[in-house]
Amino acid sequence: MLLQIDLESETPIYTQLVQCVIEGIAMKELRPGEALPSVRSLAEDLGINLHTVNKAYQLLKQEGYVLINRKQGAVIQPGAFPPADDSYKLRLRSQLRPLVADAICRGMTMEQFAEESRMMFAELLAKEEEEKHE
Repeated sequence: MLLQIDLESETPIYTQLVQCVIEGIAMKELRPGEALPSVRSLAEDLGINLHTVNKAYQLLKQEGYVLINRKQGAVIQPGAFPPADDSYKLRLRSQLRPLVADAICRGMTMEQFAEESRMMFAELLAKEEEEKHE
């Protein structure tokens, strides 16, 4: 998987890395048990500080997306991800809140926001279905 970051974005680089990995998992581009690049090599490849990569990997570990050990480095969680429980839903709501507020400020209706969300969800699920049929 090619991790792409935008150095000009207002989104912090470590956040972009976390989002890329999570999307890669959702799109089945990153498989359970697959090793991510080492902190050092990814930092060099992207031209960023290794502490930035380390921060992203630590956040992914906290969220249960990766396991980290000294021998293998960062590895995509080989088991099932925890289900969307109440704590996950609270975190999701806190992350969605600023996006919804921004959409409201920009004149989007609830229906338009919901449609954008549905399209994104469908796009990610379509990739998963493609993989099943290959």
